[in-house]
Amino acid sequence: MQRTSFFLFLLTLVISSLPIHGQLSSIHGFLKDDTLLRKNYYQQSVKKKELLLGSLSKEKLKEYKDIYEEQFTEIGNLWKSSRPVTAPEAHTYLQLLVNKIIAANPELKGTDARVVFSRDWWPNAVSMGDGTIAINAGLVMHMNNEAELVFVVCHELSHYYLEHSQKAITKYVETINSESFQAELKRLSKTAYGANQQLEQMAKSVAFNSRRHSRDNEAAADRQAFLFMKNTGYDCNAIKTCLELLDKVDDSLFYKPISPEQSFHFPDYPFRTKWIRKETGIFSEITDNSSFTQKEKDSLKTHPDCSKRILLLQDSIQQLPAGKKFIVDEKTFNGLRKSFFKEIMEECYRGNDLSRNLYFSLLLLEEAENKQLAIYSIVRCLNTLYDKQKNHTLGLAIDKENKSYPDDYNQLLRMLDKIRLDELAQVSYYFCRQHMQEMKEYPGFKEEMQKAIKNKDL
Repeated sequence: MQRTSFFLFLLTLVISSLPIHGQLSSIHGFLKDDTLLRKNYYQQSVKKKELLLGSLSKEKLKEYKDIYEEQFTEIGNLWKSSRPVTAPEAHTYLQLLVNKIIAANPELKGTDARVVFSRDWWPNAVSMGDGTIAINAGLVMHMNNEAELVFVVCHELSHYYLEHSQKAITKYVETINSESFQAELKRLSKTAYGANQQLEQMAKSVAFNSRRHSRDNEAAADRQAFLFMKNTGYDCNAIKTCLELLDKVDDSLFYKPISPEQSFHFPDYPFRTKWIRKETGIFSEITDNSSFTQKEKDSLKTHPDCSKRILLLQDSIQQLPAGKKFIVDEKTFNGLRKSFFKEIMEECYRGNDLSRNLYFSLLLLEEAENKQLAIYSIVRCLNTLYDKQKNHTLGLAIDKENKSYPDDYNQLLRMLDKIRLDELAQVSYYFCRQHMQEMKEYPGFKEEMQKAIKNKDL
């Protein structure tokens, strides 16, 4: 019997005796959501939508209705997904922060704002216009203290309090229905030459005006957030450190960069350097159909330069005595920061964002405490990627290389783009083989290993 065949026989024999001890979430403590709370928040958003639509006058009804329908589709998609973190330990903590802000600022009493953490990986927070406010885990896990989180909550509450979303919608509808705008559209409809280019310039003008308005809103929300925050007892210097964090968050990682060449190199199946070889001018092949210049693209960014935002508030912050970095619960804050990385990783898998799931899993592999979870997640993702490639749907589950991505993530994307189906099966199999002993009692690993063996033998 050949060595490989014998090992396959032995491996199958071993995994057939591996025990299953329950669900993955119960072993690794993934946050267990309160689905009733999420449904309740969804119903509150539906009622808010009905109130807004019912309050519209017949004038410009269609334009407003179309915008509200689009807005509430996005809000509904959030509440109907697994993205909101409604687990009691996380949600209760966040509500304690929100309640402290409201108690310190009587003008917020009676607000119908619904503030939740979101499992989204990107570092952001958003006020969605109807009172729904989401604070992304991808932002929270980079924060240094509770005061920075309080500033972000105050900032998003300020957007809602100042009705920025509603005012932006009104401004847009008024612009496209203005006599000057409609007259220009009518003129262009009769123009045979250069009409498309002129329409494009009009679209640019509306976009720039809208974005400038939005950037003004960011500054106004910062000022209002400062007024809210200074009453809470938290250290307002956190405004400065939080904004500095936003400027560099894309360049910071909790773990050292991944190396696909190290993670997927095995004695009996060496890593193929062709998988990550960078072709000449590969980035030049990435097309950008936008007609905006780079300067125009930069000016379209919603958030103003964070250093400018800091300057606008610096004098006011310096006049205040130092407050506290933690008031509610330092231990819970730090615990959530740590757990959110796993939540993000798992949410990427649930959302069919497999390249990011694999990337985050490889990053987590460096952490001894969560190494088994990382190994399981990697094997599961490799097997799922195999199925996607076999069914010709891989492109829907992985990103394409992009200059804005970290180099190590682009290297992984290049590998996923180049690797053949049979090679992917080999990588999954040998990865299982490498970690078999330490994973032999891990829930779910048995099934994934069986899949890897089956795919290798096809």
